[in-house]
Amino acid sequence: MNLVLLGAPGAGKGTQAKRIEEAFDVVQLSTGDMLRAEAGSGSDIGQQADTLMKAGKLVPDEMIIRLIDARLDRPDCRNGFILDGFPRTLPQASALDGMLTAKGLKLDVVLSIEVDDDAMVERISGRYTCASCGEGYHDSFKKPTVEGVCDVCGHTRFTRRADDNADTVRHRLKAYHTQTEPIIAYYEGSGLVRRIDGMLGIDAVTASVMAALQAYARVD
Repeated sequence: MNLVLLGAPGAGKGTQAKRIEEAFDVVQLSTGDMLRAEAGSGSDIGQQADTLMKAGKLVPDEMIIRLIDARLDRPDCRNGFILDGFPRTLPQASALDGMLTAKGLKLDVVLSIEVDDDAMVERISGRYTCASCGEGYHDSFKKPTVEGVCDVCGHTRFTRRADDNADTVRHRLKAYHTQTEPIIAYYEGSGLVRRIDGMLGIDAVTASVMAALQAYARVD
């Protein structure tokens, strides 16, 4: 199964991608993770991506496409993949079509996780993680049992992503609505889109996602 996972920043795409990955034995391809890894490598493309991401701006199409094209050729993608964070624009969607055709592949389904902007600002700007084990926390929704101490490993230092602040989040949401939402219509023309209510609880969203994929599998 090859699918695209769409949704505004903070919609929970990463969480749902992991659950789809486990349920269907496919690999999650998160462009955010790929770009952060590239940024950490210190390469020229990584430094450019890091500067753009910290400013809350979208990374240029050619940079993303180059990374995705190479990633799809790896052996772990042979059983299927979840594209999380790509495509973000109509040119990227068109490039993906050409890329998949050249590889003899096709998309099976496009999931759109739909959420409320104001809720996303609160959800994202309150996120932080343990600097040691990476366990995630939130100012409102998930605080450590003991303030300042990680529940998992007991570490006392936490980090926040530079782009997880209210102003940057609103900028990213505006970019999403302007540049990414049009590709939902693009894929709807091919009958691939399944819409998911992302304002439900995490497990309820997962149930909706699994139902959508199972329904698609029966039709397919």
